[in-house]
Amino acid sequence: MKYYIIAGEASGDLHASNLIRALKKEDSEAEFRAWGGDLMAEQGAKIVKHYRNLAFMGLIEVLVNLQAIIKNIRFCKSDILNWQPDVLILVDYPGFNLRIAEFAHHQGIKVIYYISPKVWAWKKSRVYTIKKHVDKMLIILPFEKDFYAKYNYPVEYVGHPLLDALPTEIADNELFRKENGLNNKPIIAILPGSRKQEIKKMLEVMIEMIDDFTDYQFAIAGAPSIDDKLYQTILKDKKVVLIKDKTYQLLNASAAALVTSGTATLETALLGIPQVVCYKVNSITYHIGKQFVDVPYMSLVNLIMEKEVVKELLQDEFSVANLKIELSTILFDFGRREAIINDYKEMKSKLGKGGASTKAACEIVNFLQGFE
Repeated sequence: MKYYIIAGEASGDLHASNLIRALKKEDSEAEFRAWGGDLMAEQGAKIVKHYRNLAFMGLIEVLVNLQAIIKNIRFCKSDILNWQPDVLILVDYPGFNLRIAEFAHHQGIKVIYYISPKVWAWKKSRVYTIKKHVDKMLIILPFEKDFYAKYNYPVEYVGHPLLDALPTEIADNELFRKENGLNNKPIIAILPGSRKQEIKKMLEVMIEMIDDFTDYQFAIAGAPSIDDKLYQTILKDKKVVLIKDKTYQLLNASAAALVTSGTATLETALLGIPQVVCYKVNSITYHIGKQFVDVPYMSLVNLIMEKEVVKELLQDEFSVANLKIELSTILFDFGRREAIINDYKEMKSKLGKGGASTKAACEIVNFLQGFE
């Protein structure tokens, strides 16, 4: 079968690549054409557009890049028509993907959504678009099943794919330090995000911690799609190591982490590293968005656990002074550290035992075979 997959961000590239690997095992004649990244390409997908040219964050950034977005939507529709896939598989990225879902549905192409948009957080009206144009929804967060049930829309919970993506072997932290120019001081990992806009906003504040925590060394988990020059422009003469394509190894070797809200907060939690969650966007975007967001927390960790497991410093609260206080807490308050780690363990059990990519692939193939 011919699978057309659209993933618009780094996390989507990761999860879609694992899905492709699993689909190849279920369908020996599978062909893949995709919008995504290097990981999907490694699994044999023909990449039409790379996600580095797609990720626009926030209302202002979207408006500034509106022409490019419209051009991409038109090109995508044309490309789908020319290739005539058996199925369109969408991975999160709702602003773009829901438009393509509607188009594909009207063309008679089966539409499967893998990793639901966060409609439970804002723009709940999108549920009606999903019900109308998405033939099958595969969810990865346990509370999403109850959410969709309120709208009488059946979904399949396959588990969270991060459980399969995380390393299973115990890392050699000493070797990791040696290979990446790290000394014997405890490490604080900095995860400033994967988009240029968020890196610029987050990293400047995060690196201000360096001078106040001299008994520690700091290392940045660089996004693979971001040029090193961007990081160096922000870092200037700050003593911090930039490490790319080794986020899990870095986290595993770290005592704590400063993490931009997103999938990375869940990755950090699953690896058992105490963290401070940080988030800041353009102030206009934030204040407009705040009127529509309907969730008590920003981070996936807190949302899954339905309580504050990790501290969230959002928008105006994301300051040098506040970050210093919260970083000190997770480093030196051992009771707090233990509570966080115990909550992480409970959260992991809620997510299940893994195998999400395989379950998703089986659901997709079985669904499509029903129409042969």
